[in-house]
Amino acid sequence: MNNNDIETHPFAPFLPPQAKLLMLGSFPPPSIRWKMNFYYPNLQNDMWRIFGLIFFQNKHYFFTQDNKAFNEPLIKAFLQQQGIAISDTCYQIRRLQNNAADKFLKVITPMDLPSLLQQIPACQHIMTTGDKATHTLLQLLPADTPIPSIGHPTTARLAKRQFTLSRLPSSSRAYPLALERKAEIYQHYFQNIGLV
Repeated sequence: MNNNDIETHPFAPFLPPQAKLLMLGSFPPPSIRWKMNFYYPNLQNDMWRIFGLIFFQNKHYFFTQDNKAFNEPLIKAFLQQQGIAISDTCYQIRRLQNNAADKFLKVITPMDLPSLLQQIPACQHIMTTGDKATHTLLQLLPADTPIPSIGHPTTARLAKRQFTLSRLPSSSRAYPLALERKAEIYQHYFQNIGLV
């Protein structure tokens, strides 16, 4: 393998200055699967359906009119208004297979977490959306940081700040949980941190 196999993250972190929550996934799928140039761009990923159900009781709220793509400006405006930042834990990766599956991603360079958090000084909560994201995040935190699990948040200190860490179900269809049940778990989380 050579350096040509290494992919650098295609999206800049989305960091509303007043954000209280930082959502972290792992890495976008290959660009052939994108339906917008933003996080969770694969139509088979349910993140924006989950958000639509929670905040607007409509799983297609963040779709274009024909439901064949995501409405990127609408998603960004909503996140900006709600104070939700989004990034991924991996800055550079190598795909061991040509797909988006976390288990076939090799992390080459993790993202610069201190730099990210410096840009969102009001952030108190960090949420990961899958095993790879959680595992990679923990490598960027103090070694004694307890591992969060679904429904059981932990806390971490970094750069003289304290954060709650929460692990939520992956929004990928590969994660075996019904969309409505995922939405319930996410809604409960957002209610607990005061975003709903």
